[in-house]
Amino acid sequence: MAKKNEAEIQETTNGFSLGNFFQGLKEEFEKVVWPSRRQLVSESAAVLLMVSLSASVLFLVDKFFTWAAQQVFG
Repeated sequence: MAKKNEAEIQETTNGFSLGNFFQGLKEEFEKVVWPSRRQLVSESAAVLLMVSLSASVLFLVDKFFTWAAQQVFG
């Protein structure tokens, strides 16, 4: 009978292997390209600006419709 390697020993009945999982996890993290600090700050500022602008537009539209409804029904 041949010796089982460590991954085969840890394998459960559903085919999941903890060793293979961590090996794949390590390989995927090596592929990640992390942004520079400058890029991170720049893109975060852009997201915050767009969220603020969108919230402001929604607020103004809501106030307009509130005013219009009061004019019609008030």
